[in-house]
Amino acid sequence: MQDANPATEAQPEAGFDLTPAEIRVLGVLIEKSFITPDAYPLSINAVTTGCNQLTAREPVMSLSEAEVQDAIDSLMARRLVSKRDQASARVPKYEHLVRLRHSLPPAEQAVLAILLLRGAQTAGELRQRCERLHRFDDVAAVEAVLEHLADKYPPLVAALPRAPGTKETRHVHLLGGDAAVQEMAEAQSLGTAAGSARGRIGELEDEVRRLREELEALRSEFAEFRKQFD
Repeated sequence: MQDANPATEAQPEAGFDLTPAEIRVLGVLIEKSFITPDAYPLSINAVTTGCNQLTAREPVMSLSEAEVQDAIDSLMARRLVSKRDQASARVPKYEHLVRLRHSLPPAEQAVLAILLLRGAQTAGELRQRCERLHRFDDVAAVEAVLEHLADKYPPLVAALPRAPGTKETRHVHLLGGDAAVQEMAEAQSLGTAAGSARGRIGELEDEVRRLREELEALRSEFAEFRKQFD
């Protein structure tokens, strides 16, 4: 994919302003429709468990069932989630409507779900992390999906400006609005800066270790030299 123009990229359309809880709930509903189809749609308890997973979630969250219910109610008002009435179900169950609202085939649903659940990612990371939802033959296939999602009206994903010192472009979803996109861009910049700082610190530590070893060797040589005169 060609890099987007930094002046125009990552600009969500008005109306995309989901809260972090809503983003997490929607991501969980899409994800679980792939990996646990026999248990889908999901109860509030199941959605809450999925939201608070300690793995494959960035950031890790701790939402209460009440917070999850509020997020689902809001998503239902936005027509992104619906309640499925099942005669055999003892509790209400819910499913996402992203496929219908935005005409997304499975590959695009999978990529969007992973972006919702794990934040900014490269095409290579998305290919690996989508494996349980949808298998992509190569990175080019993921890039094609990202392009199509970016071309939707309104667009659903965008490329972040490439951070200094990085080789690959990272992509973000646009469902959280401008502030969320800006936050992800800043987090990327801070992460890159922190990584560079850690790398420089490591280099300095290696240099100090080398100098200490050389100094110790010189001391040993000097001690041996003095023995000749004792």
